[in-house]
Amino acid sequence: MLIRTNRKRAAAIAMDPRDGSILAMVSLPAFNNNEFSGGITQKNYDKYTKNPDNPLFNRAIGGTYPSGSVVKLVVAAAALQEKIITPGTAFLSTGGLQVGDRFFRDWKSGGHGTTNVSKALAWSVNTFFYYVGGGYKNFTGLGVDKIIKYMQFFGIAQKTGIDLTGEASGFAPSKDWKLKTKGETWYVGDTYNLSIGQGDLLVTPLQVAVWTSAVANGGKVVQPHLAFKLEEPITHNEVLLNFDQREVPVSPENLAVVRQGMRDCVTYGSCQLMKSLPFASGGKTGTAQWNSNKENHAWFTSFAPFDDPKIVVTVLVEEGTEGSVVSEPIARDFLMWWSKKYSS
Repeated sequence: MLIRTNRKRAAAIAMDPRDGSILAMVSLPAFNNNEFSGGITQKNYDKYTKNPDNPLFNRAIGGTYPSGSVVKLVVAAAALQEKIITPGTAFLSTGGLQVGDRFFRDWKSGGHGTTNVSKALAWSVNTFFYYVGGGYKNFTGLGVDKIIKYMQFFGIAQKTGIDLTGEASGFAPSKDWKLKTKGETWYVGDTYNLSIGQGDLLVTPLQVAVWTSAVANGGKVVQPHLAFKLEEPITHNEVLLNFDQREVPVSPENLAVVRQGMRDCVTYGSCQLMKSLPFASGGKTGTAQWNSNKENHAWFTSFAPFDDPKIVVTVLVEEGTEGSVVSEPIARDFLMWWSKKYSS
């Protein structure tokens, strides 16, 4: 898919949502580890360090990107838990919201019609998340402080603690940060942007996999890891490693609503490519604007099987245009391979 679309920079993670075990991790472009084992030549080292695509950089854990719509999973969970909405709360999406002289648009011209939270996740309806995040007219939304609080519950702007070096924390903006760094007041438009994963919010692909896992597994934020145990070099005694888990303060019922939105994304929304899998799954697409002169980053995050999640797959393609076009097919193909090799 990357070759076909002429994309070179990407990251993908497959993780067990039950315990945080990393099943697979890819950062592209890659490099040959064997060249370093015996001492790499300066010529070959320069080949990597002078490559503008930076193959030595682990994008999966160190790359930070606007999250785009994959963060709507967290915002939806927060809005349900804070009773800003119920599963039946619906807003009319007509293409965007006018606030003063600014128009905050939806991605679909003309909008999506009457939209509840499941439909909003299935079709990634921006208007719905403008309402629940920042509010509109007489409707009061979460507000920036509560959004940030729940983002922290799900591990955003925090290192996951994976047993690798080079992990980035990401970044979540706030009122105080904007005032101190930009000398500007926080506006409702900033909250709208935060609610749909745009603006100054930055996350790593691994963080997206972690919060997807928390939705899939019923509320546990797991610590990602590659190792299970250590072996003493002299005695060969094995030491089992312990990894952190914590519960997000979101009820099982509310997380079930978010999961259903991810299922609806597959059955009738923007994730329908996943219907070709031999098992039911849940998914969420994301398209992240980051530079007006460059293509958008493409996200897709998913879990399967739907009723007994054993794997989360998260894909980020830099400048991949749209998550449903580039990243979703990659996740689908990997899950198809996984289903044949491991699902039994």
